[in-house]
Amino acid sequence: MQAQEEGKKVLDFSLLRQNDVIDIPSDGKNGLYENLKQIEIGNESKLSFGGSYRFQSEAFINEEFATEVDQDDIWFLNRFQFHSHLKLANTFELFAELNSSLITSKQNLAPVDRDELSFNQLFARYHFNPNWRMLVGRQNMRLGSGRLIDVREGPNVRLSFDMAQLQYQDQNKELTAFYAVPVRVGQGVFDNEALNFRESLSAVYWTQHWNRKTSTDIYMIYKEEEAKTWDSGTADDNRLSLGLRHFGNWNKLRYNNEFVFQTGRFGDQEIRAWTVSFNIEHPFLGTNSSIGLKTEAISGDTSATDTTLNTFDGLYPRGAYFGRVARIGPSNLFDIHPYVDMSMGRFNFQFDYVAFWRLSRQDGVYGPPLNLQYPSVNEERFIGHQLGSIASFEVNGFIALELEANVIFPGAFLAESGLDNTLFHAVFTAEFKF
Repeated sequence: MQAQEEGKKVLDFSLLRQNDVIDIPSDGKNGLYENLKQIEIGNESKLSFGGSYRFQSEAFINEEFATEVDQDDIWFLNRFQFHSHLKLANTFELFAELNSSLITSKQNLAPVDRDELSFNQLFARYHFNPNWRMLVGRQNMRLGSGRLIDVREGPNVRLSFDMAQLQYQDQNKELTAFYAVPVRVGQGVFDNEALNFRESLSAVYWTQHWNRKTSTDIYMIYKEEEAKTWDSGTADDNRLSLGLRHFGNWNKLRYNNEFVFQTGRFGDQEIRAWTVSFNIEHPFLGTNSSIGLKTEAISGDTSATDTTLNTFDGLYPRGAYFGRVARIGPSNLFDIHPYVDMSMGRFNFQFDYVAFWRLSRQDGVYGPPLNLQYPSVNEERFIGHQLGSIASFEVNGFIALELEANVIFPGAFLAESGLDNTLFHAVFTAEFKF
């Protein structure tokens, strides 16, 4: 978000606030805010402060596709984050970010709903030279397009990892290797569980920019998780994900295509799972609007009684994988997803449609956190239709408003499971960054 630019003065807010671009001249003409954003410490060191406040009001009607029980609800979410960033002589960085995520009026809380007070991020980074650097500590992380590892910005509580990371970057390539343990949210005050080795992640991720128009990601991600539950049962899940992503521009088309193959062990079963996704979009009505199509196939288990597990693990995907409604996650799925994105001045409008099918009739339907949402209890494939819209308005460089609405019409699989009522969902978001 471009917050302010006057001559050489720049305040550019990023999703990960450690990546904010701050450039304020020391000409003595800045106000209190600009001075807090960049405090000079000697000739080559700087300290900055910032943060954000996000308010959301979220409502569901028929959240579980059945009117027989009371599922109509509205709740209110508040998230405040405050950070400080110290940079010493372009060699050493220390970044600390406090988080307070609160919720009211919701009965059954998920781990992503509440975290009263915690360190969302707390890490040190050392630059050996302009190309090599090392990071140790707690960090939010997004790899590539966020398909497998993402910040989880949609829900109230972000996803954090405690990690050791080595990074290389030059003009044409970026290389990251790390070992990480996801932080388990305790929902109270400084009670998050760190370094719980029942679940861990290690990876090597290479991005190559071949030219100005085309790039590739090649990666290996190894995840170990104890007592993982799929439709076929519960066991320790240790799997390696091998991925290739190709993205860029061709003529006026923008594309982002990805293939992932997974192998490993689930209890006494061998893992053989995969996914392939395609995303293309074309500008229209000028360069600020586009029309696009996403489609993906994600493997599901073909038999609960054989020695092979085919259920794909989406690892740590976006909490709102198909919109903030967050009912369908990336496993055992085939979907077709056309969309339109239009920008007019400070207004932005998005409209999309998604049709969902089970790829395998022998496996269930999973939620965004890869929990088994709807077990396989019939032979139907079609899960449902989803219509979504988002209207957003940038009040200024610091304040943004957004209204999202979704409707899901149950298909034959849900209807045959006794879940045949239309789901309605809406969420209003107001966010202030400073």
